[in-house]
Amino acid sequence: MSNEFAFVCELVTRKIKKYRILQEVFGLETVVKKLYEAMFLIDSAKATADWSGMLEVITKVLEKSGAEIVSMEKWDERELAYEIQKRSRGTYILCYFNADGAKIQEIERNIQLSEQIMRVLILCTDSMNKEDLEKDTPAMIAEKRAAERALAQEAKAKQASEESPEAPAEVVAEEKAAEVEDSKEPEQAAVPEAVEPEPVEDEDKKEAEAEPEASGEVAGQ
Repeated sequence: MSNEFAFVCELVTRKIKKYRILQEVFGLETVVKKLYEAMFLIDSAKATADWSGMLEVITKVLEKSGAEIVSMEKWDERELAYEIQKRSRGTYILCYFNADGAKIQEIERNIQLSEQIMRVLILCTDSMNKEDLEKDTPAMIAEKRAAERALAQEAKAKQASEESPEAPAEVVAEEKAAEVEDSKEPEQAAVPEAVEPEPVEDEDKKEAEAEPEASGEVAGQ
């Protein structure tokens, strides 16, 4: 057993020596890239005016140092706790990239020289998995909520229109005919013939007519 172990160790040692010889001859370097998380801060006005241009600036800085970008998304836009470069609001960009650990200082130095990037914070995140990388940012959550509200309003308007649908053509025609009939002057209902009341003689008049008759009778007597 010990002889087999010694043989394996010797074989591994030979392979390592062979690999080192190849490195010296061909200039090969072993580069172990790790996953990093970077939070970039840029001016909100510039981000609004030229979003793709700002992303291109960050991409060039990272690729210049041999970094491989995994994802890059808008994290959020917020008011700054204090002014930076006379700016009170800033837009945060969350970026994940694979890079050689020895190149991180170079990346930070290039960012400091950039006039487009206000600040950056880079952290090693080897422990993060795919689900962590695909989590929604605050900006993405806000966009989804806005889209949900728009869909809800659209559905509400559609439901309201379905509850009071347009009447069929026949019903509309009947309603119009009814309106025309209503606009016409209504025919007068047949009034029964009035019965003329018997004239009622005035009692004062009767008394006045009766007085001459009475006086005539008295005169005749």
